[in-house]
Amino acid sequence: MSRSIFEDVDQEGRERPAPKPTAISRDTGRARSLMRAYLAVLFVMVAAMIAIGGMTRLTDSGLSIVEWAPISGAIPPLSDAQWQEQFTAYQQTTEYQEQNRGMSMAEFKYIFWWEWGHRQWGRMIGVVWAIGFAALALSGNLIKGWTPKVIALGALGGLQGAIGWWMVYSGLAPGMFDVASYRLATHLGVAFFILALITWFILQLSRPAPALLAARRAGDKRLFGMTTGLLHLTFLQILVGALVAGIDAGRNYIDWPLMAGGFTPPDMWAIEPWYRNLFENDGTVQFMHRMLGYVVFAYGIAVWMQGRTSGNAMVRQAYGWMAVVLFGQVVIGIVTVMHSAPVALALTHQLGAVALIVLILRARFLAIYPPEQSLRGAPA
Repeated sequence: MSRSIFEDVDQEGRERPAPKPTAISRDTGRARSLMRAYLAVLFVMVAAMIAIGGMTRLTDSGLSIVEWAPISGAIPPLSDAQWQEQFTAYQQTTEYQEQNRGMSMAEFKYIFWWEWGHRQWGRMIGVVWAIGFAALALSGNLIKGWTPKVIALGALGGLQGAIGWWMVYSGLAPGMFDVASYRLATHLGVAFFILALITWFILQLSRPAPALLAARRAGDKRLFGMTTGLLHLTFLQILVGALVAGIDAGRNYIDWPLMAGGFTPPDMWAIEPWYRNLFENDGTVQFMHRMLGYVVFAYGIAVWMQGRTSGNAMVRQAYGWMAVVLFGQVVIGIVTVMHSAPVALALTHQLGAVALIVLILRARFLAIYPPEQSLRGAPA
C-alpha cells in the first residue's frame, strides 16, 4: 500500500497515532479565537475605565467617597440616612470646606455617582477577568504558556485598585484640594500599561506561534527599535499629561504657541524647593507637556518616514495610520488648551492617547512580525 511521504510512521512502518493535546496546552485556532475574544472584552473595559476615570477627574468627583471598601462599597447608599452619612463624611474634607461649601445633596449625588461608578467598573473588570480565566482553563482553551500572562493581568488589576485608593487618600489629607498629581500620574500610567499589555497579547494571538517565529526572520529590527523608542516617549507624555490634569494646568495659559506672551511661562521656578515646580506649578507642568509633545511629534514623523520604506504594504499602512492619529492628537491637544480644557475636548484628548498607543503597538508588532504578502504587495 502506498503511503504519503508526510505520513507519520514508527520504525516498524505502523502509523503513529497523532498526539492528543492536553486540556491546557492546545494552540488551536479555536483556542486563540476564544482567548482573543476574552482579551478584547478586557481591552474595551479598560479603555472605558480610562474614559470614566477621566470624567471622574474632570468633574472633580474623586474625593466624594472618603473610604476604601472593596466589598461593601459595591452597594451604594439605599436610604436618606445612608446618603446623609456619606455627605457628612465628604463635608469634612478640605475640598468641600474650601471649594464646595454649601453644595446641595443633589450636587453631591452627582459627583458621588461618578466616583462610585468608577470604582464599580473596576470591580466588574476583576469579575470578568476571573470568570474568563476560569472558563478558558476549565474548557481546555487556555493555551500553554499563557497562564502567567493572564494571571499577571489580574495582579496588575488588583494593584491598580490599591493605587487608586493611595491616590484618593492623598486628596483627603488636611489642606489638600485635589489628589497628589504624581499619584494620579501613577494611577493613569498603570492603566495604560495594562491596556498596552492586553493589546500586545491580542496581537500575539493573531497568528500561530510557528507563524510568528517564521515572520520574525523578515522583521525590520531597526524600525522595531525606533518604534519602541516612540512608544516610550508617548508613554512619558501620557504621564506628564496626567500631571497637567492633576493640577488643572490645562485651564491656564491658553495662548499658543506662546505662554502668557513668552516662550516660557512666568515664574516657572517660583515654588521652593525647585523640584516641586515639576509637579505643582501649572505653568511649568504645561510647558513640559508642550515641549515633550513637540519631541514626540517630530520623532513620530521620523519613525513614520522610516516605516514608509518597508517593502510590506501592511507595515506601511500601519505606520500611516499611526502618523494620522499622532497628528490629530497634537491638534486636539492645542485646541484643548486654547479653549481652557472643556470636558468634551479634554476627554477626547485622553481617548486620543489610547488610540495612539494602540496604533504604535500595532505598527511595532508588524515591524518585527511582518505578515506574508503576494509578489504584488497584497497580503497573502
